[in-house]
Amino acid sequence: MRTPNNERLTPDIAEVSAARNASEPERRCVLTGETAPRAGLVRLALSPDGLVLPDVQAKAPGRGAWIGVDRATLNAALADGRLERALKRAFKDGRLDIPTDLDIRIQHALERQLLDRLGLELRIGTLILGTERIAETARAGGVALLLHASDASESGRKRLDQAWRVGEGREGSRETGIILPLDRNGLSVALGRDNVVHLALAEDRAAERVGSLLVRLLHFLGEPSPAILTDRGHGAPVDDDELNT
Repeated sequence: MRTPNNERLTPDIAEVSAARNASEPERRCVLTGETAPRAGLVRLALSPDGLVLPDVQAKAPGRGAWIGVDRATLNAALADGRLERALKRAFKDGRLDIPTDLDIRIQHALERQLLDRLGLELRIGTLILGTERIAETARAGGVALLLHASDASESGRKRLDQAWRVGEGREGSRETGIILPLDRNGLSVALGRDNVVHLALAEDRAAERVGSLLVRLLHFLGEPSPAILTDRGHGAPVDDDELNT
């Protein structure tokens, strides 16, 4: 198993874009004009009363606007009026109510989507929890992607990272699991389990489904995507049907 104010789509998003089939629907970021597979961008939609809200699953009815920038760029565009002008053009509506905490709403929506995906993987049996079980599976080469809570201990991370490298035949490498932008409390509550600190995906397609959502969250937070996601294709956007299964 193995920029400046109008920031362009960053390398991690560009890489996953190139990895996808040319027939995949693309959308244009209203702030940069750059295009990318829509699974790598965030859709904004209008509520009936004109409130701009994140629509991360791209299911809300009506006209939408897509953004591919990070939080800092979004906030700068909100502060200087560029976001409002871009959205008025996109929605063809001059009556917009853009919440000042739009960045927080987008972050929470992306986190929720990632947590929901992890919950689905747990229910179908592709997500492994528990340090001992993960270590045993990793040493046997059965882990496609290893994840750690943001507050996991260094010793705990290193132990599982080493087991994973052994199972992957990469003992001399520095490859490690990914530290999530989520702590153990958030993971535990979302998954309905006690003390979720380490997680592992047992199948490549499951790793791709989770990796795609993680890349989008990290990009919005302004954090680089770990090389393992792009090198192994785990960060490539997956089809909407898979994202929302």
